[in-house]
Amino acid sequence: METKNFEIVPTLSHIEWIGRKVTGAHNGTIGVKQGSFAVTEGSLIDGEVTIDMTTINILDVTDPALNTQFAGHLASDDFFSIEKFPTATFEIISVRPVGGDQYRIEGNLTIKEITHAAGFDATVDYNGDTLTLAGKLIVDRTKYAIKFRSGNFFKDLGDTLIYNDFELDVNVTANLKN
Repeated sequence: METKNFEIVPTLSHIEWIGRKVTGAHNGTIGVKQGSFAVTEGSLIDGEVTIDMTTINILDVTDPALNTQFAGHLASDDFFSIEKFPTATFEIISVRPVGGDQYRIEGNLTIKEITHAAGFDATVDYNGDTLTLAGKLIVDRTKYAIKFRSGNFFKDLGDTLIYNDFELDVNVTANLKN
């Protein structure tokens, strides 16, 4: 059994995020800093992705001043404490084929140096020298000490409540390491 190692190409990889609140949602992107995957007999068996939290971008807020203010809030201790924790990681623990190019990926997600088990379904396309992985991970932010306007911690938030779960739509491309 030969294992092939792949290195993520950050310029061909990205994560789209969506956070919802009572009155709507916000969305944006986050860059992928680095990562790798291992493939044995054509199947993904292992991997890790490092997310560059300093690249959080907000797409739906078009007013420049408001966008800058919102980005600063996401970077603050109310949310991701980006100055203290500039990266987040997802480490694959197990991969189970579901059928065809579909897999169930289980692993450890670390945000703000807090690690919890997380899993998601992904499409993995392996074609010799290139591997692409796409899937949607749902994250409960309160597990990572992100409590701002969470109904779990604050009462009577009304229409200022922010839902605990946010989505990460992961799309990564990796090339065979030589």
